[in-house]
Amino acid sequence: MPFARLASATTPTCHLGLGLAAVGRPGYINLGRDEDLGPDRGVDALRTRTHELLDAAYAQGVRYIDAARSYGRSEEFLADWLKARPDLDDIVVGSKWGYTYTADWTTDAEHHEVKDHGVATYERQRAETAALLGDRLDLYQIHSVTPDSPALTDKELHAKLAEAAARGVTIGFSTSGPAQADAIRAALAVTVDGEPLFRTVQSTYNALETSAAPALAEAHDAGLTVIVKEGMANGRLAEPHAPEALRAVAAETSLGCDAVALALILRQPWVGVVLSGAATVHQLASNLHAAVVDLDEGQLTRLATLAEEPRAYWEKRASLPWH
Repeated sequence: MPFARLASATTPTCHLGLGLAAVGRPGYINLGRDEDLGPDRGVDALRTRTHELLDAAYAQGVRYIDAARSYGRSEEFLADWLKARPDLDDIVVGSKWGYTYTADWTTDAEHHEVKDHGVATYERQRAETAALLGDRLDLYQIHSVTPDSPALTDKELHAKLAEAAARGVTIGFSTSGPAQADAIRAALAVTVDGEPLFRTVQSTYNALETSAAPALAEAHDAGLTVIVKEGMANGRLAEPHAPEALRAVAAETSLGCDAVALALILRQPWVGVVLSGAATVHQLASNLHAAVVDLDEGQLTRLATLAEEPRAYWEKRASLPWH
């Protein structure tokens, strides 16, 4: 599977990936995004920004790139970048289906994306992804599986996904919400012809939301590659929003709150890839310092106090405005 390339890499930053959620569309829920992107949210401006981030990420050893059908034009921007660099055969590309982008390149839409895990949506979005990324797609994930998702029980969908796997595309899923652990365990039980369907799991895990950790460890032990998203809690762990305990530890390391927050995730033995959601090249460079952060036991104990009750965390996330 393509993730073996990352697991065997010797560069520490290969365990850090770049997610394109924040730059593939004009609106997103990350705090501070107005300052990060400025007033120009046109397609060409965000295409250029995405390409600058991809150039910087590749130059600094990042080899996993994460997109989604609902991230505006993220697949298109990534496809353009890859086509201009046909010799880059060590990039691992993941995308996701299950949400349809509906904001029409605005920041004030009533609904920015609509969720549907049905077979018809899969077939439509798989064709759309294929038209853009072709055989550069390594991983295709169901976007934001929850315990009640029909994707966990739809045998027709499972057969379609297994067909894609037989053609060489790794099949995974992402999770969201306060019951991530339940969704992960349910997905681990999904099989086709006696074989596990899913080979990767992408979940939210950070200093504020740690509840999925035991299930992610189980997924790792079952042979899945674990990808961590929202390591910065949509900006809540970045300055100037970071909690005091995180700021204090960052000061002690002489690095940013973001580097410390991501380093905390990289310490987990079940982690395969941790995504940076950087919107600027400067943020990306700061994020990548996570690979060299060394935290002692006292610092880890202080950071452990930041964890919130899962339902409270997800209620706070749901209240974040689309910028």
